[in-house]
Amino acid sequence: MRPHKEARTQIERNKPPTRSAEWSGFTFTVVIGILVVWGLIDTGIDPSRLAASGPRVWAFLDRMFPPDWSVLPTVVDASVETFHIALLGTVASVVFSSVLGALAAESVTPRFIHMPVKWLLATIRAIPLILVAMLMVGAVGLGPLPGILAIAFHSTGMLAKFYAEAIEGVPARSLESLDSAGATWLQKMRFGAWPNMAPDLVRDTLFRFELNIRESLVLGLVGAGGIGFYIQTYVRAFQYDKAATLTIVVILFVVLIEMVNHFLRTLLK
Repeated sequence: MRPHKEARTQIERNKPPTRSAEWSGFTFTVVIGILVVWGLIDTGIDPSRLAASGPRVWAFLDRMFPPDWSVLPTVVDASVETFHIALLGTVASVVFSSVLGALAAESVTPRFIHMPVKWLLATIRAIPLILVAMLMVGAVGLGPLPGILAIAFHSTGMLAKFYAEAIEGVPARSLESLDSAGATWLQKMRFGAWPNMAPDLVRDTLFRFELNIRESLVLGLVGAGGIGFYIQTYVRAFQYDKAATLTIVVILFVVLIEMVNHFLRTLLK
C-alpha cells in the first residue's frame, strides 16, 4: 500500500496548477506591482536627483579621509559602553520575557491570561525604540542607564513573543504526561517544556542581542549613551575625519559580534 500511496502523492505534485491558482498568482503579482508604482509616485523618487547626488556624495566622503586616529581611544571606550548597554538590556529583557512569554503561551495558560499578555507585548513592539529612549532620558537623565532601560523594554516585546511561540511548539504529550502525574505549572515548564524549547530560546536570544548591538549604536543620538553620542557630536561639528574613525570602529565592532554569534549558533546545532 505504501508504494502506491507514494506514487499517488508524486502524481498529485506533478499536476499542473489549476486555473484558479494561476489567476490567484496573477492577481497577487498585479497588486504588488500597483503598490510598488504607487509607492514610487507617492514618495517622489526622481532618478535625475539620484544621478545628480554623485558629486555631493563623493565630496562628503572626500572630507572623511584620511581618518583622524587621535580619537581612537575615545571611540573604543564608547564602543565598550555600547556593548554594555546592549548586554545589560538584553539580560534584563530575558528576565522579563521569561515570565511574560510563559504567560502568553496558549498551551500553558488560559485564554483570559494569555490574550491580555499578547496584547501587551504587541503594544510594546509597536512603540519605536527611539521614542522609548527619549522617554527614558527624560525620566532618568543622560547616560547609559536610559539606553539600557530602552533596550530592555523594547526587546521584551519581541523576545517574549518568541518565547511564547517556542513554548507553544512543545509537543502536547510532554506536558500532558506531567499533568497526569500531578506536576505543578512550574514543574511542567521545567521538565516538559524547557528541554524541547531551549535551543530555540538561545538562538532567538542571540539574534535579539545582535539586533540590540545595532540599535544601541544610535541611542546616543538622543543622549542615551554609547557611540551614537559621538556620531552626533562629530557630524554636527563637521569633523568628518573623526567620524570616519568612528565609522571604521563601528564596522569592525559589528562584524566581530556577528562572527561570535555565528560561532555560538554553530555550537548549538
